[in-house]
Amino acid sequence: MSTTRPTTTDLAFAPALEQARLIRGREVSPVELTQLFLDRIDRFDGPLNSYLTVADERALDTARAAERRLDDPGLPAFHGVPISIKDLMATAGIRTTYGIESFRDHVPTQDEHSVGRVRAAGFTILGKTNTPEKGTGCVTEPPAYGPARNPWETALTPGGSSGGAGAALAAGLCPIAHGSDGGGSIRVPSAWCGVVGVKPSRGRILASPTAISLHATVGPMARTVSDAAALLDALTGPALGPDLWGLAPERSFLARTHEAPGRLRIAFSDGDQPLSPGYGGALARTAELLEELGHTVVEADPGPRWPSAFFERVFTEAGVRRQSADLEAMTRADTRMRFLHPCSTGLLGHADGLLAIDYLLEQQAMKADIARWAAQGLALFADHDVLLTPTVARRPLPVGLHEQLDPLELWRTWYEAVPFTTMWNQTGQPAVSLPLHTDPDGLPIGMQLVGRPADEATLFRLAAQLEQALPWHDRVPPGYA
Repeated sequence: MSTTRPTTTDLAFAPALEQARLIRGREVSPVELTQLFLDRIDRFDGPLNSYLTVADERALDTARAAERRLDDPGLPAFHGVPISIKDLMATAGIRTTYGIESFRDHVPTQDEHSVGRVRAAGFTILGKTNTPEKGTGCVTEPPAYGPARNPWETALTPGGSSGGAGAALAAGLCPIAHGSDGGGSIRVPSAWCGVVGVKPSRGRILASPTAISLHATVGPMARTVSDAAALLDALTGPALGPDLWGLAPERSFLARTHEAPGRLRIAFSDGDQPLSPGYGGALARTAELLEELGHTVVEADPGPRWPSAFFERVFTEAGVRRQSADLEAMTRADTRMRFLHPCSTGLLGHADGLLAIDYLLEQQAMKADIARWAAQGLALFADHDVLLTPTVARRPLPVGLHEQLDPLELWRTWYEAVPFTTMWNQTGQPAVSLPLHTDPDGLPIGMQLVGRPADEATLFRLAAQLEQALPWHDRVPPGYA
């Protein structure tokens, strides 16, 4: 047993796996650890608004139960370690709003599958982190609950849609976080908040055949690569369930972080996009570092004009009418459903006179374009093991842009800020964001690594190598230590 007890600040920013070790060694109790994070939430979260619900009494009850079980054999990997859950996922007995006013008092009776996996791994759920309405957009500003803010600079967004998770993790208000990613929603806040974010391969996390989106997946957010790998291990679970399926890894992802990546063929690209100051240099330095580590690194064009092509396809006049029809159908189906954010309300009212045949033809045209872009992206991996890009193109956006821009300008601004992530939701490939650099103002810059389909193993090997070569663990937002 260690003779030196960690300080509360050291403990708050310690890796989740280290916290689990301290609990098993009885150097820290689950109750003490949970109370530490509840106290930090109470002290720091007012300006950040990273949590929509803090389940303090439930969390302490869970921690007390974990403490009583410390003598049990075969404790789960994260026994007694606190975690946050994104408020897009149902949690039995804990309020789940989906960022929507209509669900202000909604308390599910059943866990979403990934939440059940989190509980089975031994975690204590601290609460639910802020998310935009229905998870829409790359910022986290639900009108009903207020914006989440970036702990590095509170006038800026932490990103979205897992923005509350990114802010809480960076500020030490949880040691590890549950997120989800339908177009960059894990990787964007990870980049802007300075943490690790992993979008797994499509099908890696068990998903119901009735799942609405093929592009979205649950995934881990953490301060270390090992923590992210271990949480993904916990989330993957068995390969098959009664109404679920998933890709079981050949070996644990945590074990992969201890393996050498070998000599990889790595392409890098800025997508020919305008970048904020420091971002281009960060990309070049990362490419140089990878070459120094023994990899073959070449500049390559992954294909489509990332933000403009996607934006122009989705936001044609026909595309706006189709999206308007989708939203209006949702609100007609349930009169309790109300959207408040301009990114959604600005699309309403454009579907008047839209014929069903035109709606279907526009959907087909958009799907054909997406399939073409996905094929272009996948083609790059015939000759390369990994693609390196900046995770995002711009520094964090100011909070409240929807008050200054009309809805279509807002959507364009979002797409131009985060052009590098959506492609890999279309192809279903795994991708990770690493907080390798900072910009001239000291704000985090994330670098994205994209792997071949179902090849998280290579990404974890390479990410661990980069973490060792260029560690980021001592970076904490000012005022939160």
